[in-house]
Amino acid sequence: MTGKQSLAAAAREVLLCGDARGKAALAREVAAKWRAGMLDADAAVPMPDRPNRPERPELLLPREMPRRSFKGERGRVALLHSLAHIELNAIDLAFDLAGRFQSEGLPRSFFDDWVAVGDDEARHFAMLEERLATFGARYGDLPAHDGLWQAAEETRHDLLARLAVVPMVLEARGLDVTPAMIGRLDAAGDRASAAILETIYTEEQGHVRAGAHWFHHACERRGLAPQETFHRLVKRHFRGALKPPFNAEARSAAGLEPGFYEPLAG
Repeated sequence: MTGKQSLAAAAREVLLCGDARGKAALAREVAAKWRAGMLDADAAVPMPDRPNRPERPELLLPREMPRRSFKGERGRVALLHSLAHIELNAIDLAFDLAGRFQSEGLPRSFFDDWVAVGDDEARHFAMLEERLATFGARYGDLPAHDGLWQAAEETRHDLLARLAVVPMVLEARGLDVTPAMIGRLDAAGDRASAAILETIYTEEQGHVRAGAHWFHHACERRGLAPQETFHRLVKRHFRGALKPPFNAEARSAAGLEPGFYEPLAG
């Protein structure tokens, strides 16, 4: 026994933190402790079925979300708010991955990757909240949808399914849509917001790359064909078809070849 706190226990604390800013700060603190060798990935700790959330924003079903135009300053605030909500959920998704699957016999580099992803997501959230403040807004001012954690609930018992649906479907979707958002912000003269999205876009490619790498690793350990397994798991655990057009260049750079996603396109 080393006497160190387990990474899983620290990850659980991140998920149980119900304050948005506090969650992001704690995520960064846990990541710093992991890099400093102050945590061990050697103990399984039960992870919560759902993370704690702040009282605001009001969480709605996706179909209940108001339709918004992203034109004008109010539209840019709505866009930044929606992205901040995604990043807050992404913090929990990354630390749930780092904490939930410690019984899988994974190497330390797996935990290195997902702690680093969680650290990135926390920094992205802070960047977006700081930008919202320049418009006199903050996270929680607008409603947000409650569909993002569904992927975690649906795949909580299977590492392969989690990797397939979260980084290789949901985060890969961000690679498809973010360049157009950057272009719209630039066209509106909002270079500061566009620069934040450029940072997120670049770093999300690394997140998808980590997902693809560990998906292939897990398939190899189980003697499974990666593309066939990906198709089976996505059809089982992800609702709906994948939406083209795809950013094939960014996806390929992240290790996600067309044979994975094109057969699943709607």
